Amino acid sequence: MNEVRAEVRLPTQNLAADLPFYTKTLQMRLDMIYPADNPEVAVLSGHGLRVRIEKGAAEAPGTLRILTDNPNSFADGERKLVAPNGTKIEIDELNPPLVLPETDHAFVVRKLADQAPWVIGRAGMAYRDLIPSRLGGAMIASHIRVPDGPVPDMVHFHKVGFQLIFCIRGWVDVLYEDQGDVRRLHAGDCFIQPPTIRHRVMHAAEGIEVIEIGVPAEHVTQIDHDMSLPTPTLRPDREWDGQRFVHSLAKDAKFTPFRVPGFEARDTTINENTKGVACVKVARPTGAPTVWTKHNGDILFNFVMSGEMTLEGEGKEPYRLTQGDAFVIPPGMATRYADPTDELELLEVNLPGEFETELL
Repeated sequence: MNEVRAEVRLPTQNLAADLPFYTKTLQMRLDMIYPADNPEVAVLSGHGLRVRIEKGAAEAPGTLRILTDNPNSFADGERKLVAPNGTKIEIDELNPPLVLPETDHAFVVRKLADQAPWVIGRAGMAYRDLIPSRLGGAMIASHIRVPDGPVPDMVHFHKVGFQLIFCIRGWVDVLYEDQGDVRRLHAGDCFIQPPTIRHRVMHAAEGIEVIEIGVPAEHVTQIDHDMSLPTPTLRPDREWDGQRFVHSLAKDAKFTPFRVPGFEARDTTINENTKGVACVKVARPTGAPTVWTKHNGDILFNFVMSGEMTLEGEGKEPYRLTQGDAFVIPPGMATRYADPTDELELLEVNLPGEFETELL
């Protein structure tokens, strides 16, 4: 295989002034310089970057970002510098702490009939936004369609506080780090993807649709070019940031009384396996009367997977909800799930995993 290198070219008017800055301040290595008697070109490398500094080059000086796990020990702790050739240098955290924005509470109803646009995202998947406000950046909820057949995905991970994949139609095959061979997610099943667990979507059935919940709304997806899946070690009890991988199967679940009278629910064990970060349940009506309730949780999201119901809220016009609709109920707001049809199924996701429901 032929050797291939790539360089980023930067201009200079005074190479002699640039070299000490790049080699000493930025701790890069000088790899090449010419001509010897009056240098006009120097090539340096470091921090995963190869830079060609060339006298009279037409490009703008540009900006270099250097990421380090200890910015205070690099370049005397300076975070922004300017090289003699005008290139701006930004020094930042290699692994910045995850920031969870404070929730901007709101009553949200998102109806499928409103024709929210489907946007093509990563790996050819189509995304529909279920919470346009993102609750101030606290959460993203997406309705996702995956093209049938092999998925052009790569091993990757997400820097998140919580992430759920719930299948509502079809099936999809996914590989997960330390979780054995391919895992198939059928309609009604779900995965909890702990923070930074490596995974890869492999194959999707025709008509596959999932609901994906991410906290916070804006989070990084990073490709891992070094890991191959499946990994040789099976570690079902491994934790990532205190959370365990969960593959909840609808066929194995049992229904018990729900927090809202008139309903029963099946648990996905996500509350237990995230140590209270979140709870995910599927609720259905029992035929008993429904009542008004309010809760004191932070985030309470629902998606109508099948059937119909009327969502009544204090000070709001009632909404008749059908399959594909979603809603968020803020803490302290009185609501009632009225007139549910027998086939109604609600996906409920709440953060934190434990909170109180008051009957009114």
